[in-house]
Amino acid sequence: MRQFKKVFGRLPDPRAANARHDLLEVLVIALAATLCGAESCSDMADFGAAKEELLRLFLRLEHGIPSHDTFSRVFRLLKPQAFEKVFRRFMAAFAKANGLKLTGVVAVDGKALRGAYERGGKATPLHLVNVFAVDARMALAQQKAPGRNETAGALEVLDLLSLEGCIVTADALHCSRAFASAVLERGGNYTLAIKANRGPLFKAVTQQFARSGRRSSAEQIDPSSHDRHEARRATIMRNTSLAAHHDFPGVAAVGRITSRRRLRGHRADAPVVRHYLLSKYISPKRLLHITRSHWGIENQLHWVLDVHFAEDGNRARKDHAPENLATLRRLALNILRAHPDRASIRRKIKRAGWDHAFFLGMLGHMR
Repeated sequence: MRQFKKVFGRLPDPRAANARHDLLEVLVIALAATLCGAESCSDMADFGAAKEELLRLFLRLEHGIPSHDTFSRVFRLLKPQAFEKVFRRFMAAFAKANGLKLTGVVAVDGKALRGAYERGGKATPLHLVNVFAVDARMALAQQKAPGRNETAGALEVLDLLSLEGCIVTADALHCSRAFASAVLERGGNYTLAIKANRGPLFKAVTQQFARSGRRSSAEQIDPSSHDRHEARRATIMRNTSLAAHHDFPGVAAVGRITSRRRLRGHRADAPVVRHYLLSKYISPKRLLHITRSHWGIENQLHWVLDVHFAEDGNRARKDHAPENLATLRRLALNILRAHPDRASIRRKIKRAGWDHAFFLGMLGHMR
């Protein structure tokens, strides 16, 4: 908690100088409420009123508990860039204190906030680009996609990060020269899916695998589960000529993964083949791990935010509120996930709301 106050205490207060409630206290209550399952500013005010005696153990609350209008006004006025910046600074300190390594596979993917739209704009909700450290299972950063342009948002968020020791993964939408350059400039390496929309570059990759040449392969067979049997085979070939011939920075190898799936009682599906560009030669076994790990951003971040934090259903849509509340939810998820209790996220949220000792332990974990 001391580290939280130290980092977030530097956040500029966008309100008038005569604001009654201290900004840091508003943020602490909002975070504490989110840790306990609050989904809206009204929930935050109700949580504060119900837990006021407990909150006074570590907050002054000179003017009592803020109203829901105060929470709403704060999140609408806060500059998302400033809030995101202190979020990243806090996560770096939090990871260091808890021995978490934010390197390894780092996945980049977009996510729409389905409820964050103005009247008549249901088809164009707010779109964010998320960055997720797969091994640590931590959200590292988010960035609003300008004009719902996910590729532009990805370039902006990469520019905020240090990627030393990271292998950045992304789907075929981000297989571009600009994205690859941004990763390399920030000190990382990339493993990017490539599809036919890349034209001549994709054709060159597929033709290399069609020709004879030195290659390494590995196969992985998943244990049968959910009445499904799946086998994946990875093949890696060195290739440094693509970088020059197709002006694509940093390509050192190309990869191919062939997946075969069979449902119990059915004939095997047709093989699915995926191709990848790599800025660093790796073993085929490592490629299998990296490509499989990429889906952690969907399963361990996006799905959890929608199911346990009701992000898709959140109707905050005014000014900067959608972005700032999204940052708050990611902060709460990181703290819940890093807590040593081995219970699920759902059980931790419920227990934090029911058990004062567990709740205080959760806050104390933010050292």
